Amino acid sequence: MLGLEDLEIGLVFGAREDARATLEHVKSFGLRAGQLVFPGGFSLRGADQVWDNALRVARFTPVTLVCSYEGEDYADIPTVQGTVGLVPESTRAERVARTKAVADVGKYLGIDSVTCHIGFVPEDEHTPLYAEIRDVARDICDHCAKNGQNFALETGQEPAHVLLRFIEDVARPNLKINFDPANMILYGTGDPIEALDLLAAHIVSVHCKDGDWPPRDEPNALGKERALGEGSVGIDAFIHKLKQIGYRGVLSIEREEPIHSVRDADIRKAVHLLKSLTGRKTA
Repeated sequence: MLGLEDLEIGLVFGAREDARATLEHVKSFGLRAGQLVFPGGFSLRGADQVWDNALRVARFTPVTLVCSYEGEDYADIPTVQGTVGLVPESTRAERVARTKAVADVGKYLGIDSVTCHIGFVPEDEHTPLYAEIRDVARDICDHCAKNGQNFALETGQEPAHVLLRFIEDVARPNLKINFDPANMILYGTGDPIEALDLLAAHIVSVHCKDGDWPPRDEPNALGKERALGEGSVGIDAFIHKLKQIGYRGVLSIEREEPIHSVRDADIRKAVHLLKSLTGRKTA
């Protein structure tokens, strides 16, 4: 894979059946790195060889493999609690197996970091559920360690101090953080700029995403995602703080806008904005 620059600009993008066409689209934004998402339900059969070939032809570097799961729903906080990640008991065993299988594909592709939304980690560490999720994280970490990989938890669904305590309790050196500043705002769990200081030592990857806080009169609602630079994150302060804490990895743009033309336009604007904030030449 190509050597990357410090604070290289990348993209979070989903795998599709035609790997080469997927990568051609991502490269049309002028990018050569990012985070590859294997959506829930995406077949992993033969994915290692297909994507290995496509990545080599495209000369594209995936720095993280993102695992998502069938049946996840981000409609509101109670729905997220009941459907997302490895917390729901009814789907847990299947999803743990899926995560390990995705990690194995990542090993074949030479990707040393695997991430997911683990789900809402209970704030009370004395509950049985907390111990169950801790042990699940240990199990996946141990599997990833055999592959020479980190297992990174995406921020947002718990305050920074809860995430930090959970990492300490799991006690695995390869348990890391995929830091998404917008998610902390969307879930109302804390100021992402302040959280960077607390979590800095564990951050191995970041999303560049924006959003607004949840409405105060709707306690179960999530905030609204926005185009980068148009929400409440303060992307200039975010990039400045990343530099302060010594982060040098890829800045992976994430935009979940469902209208493809709008999404693509927002990604292009985000690339231009991040170039200006990192001192790169803009077209």
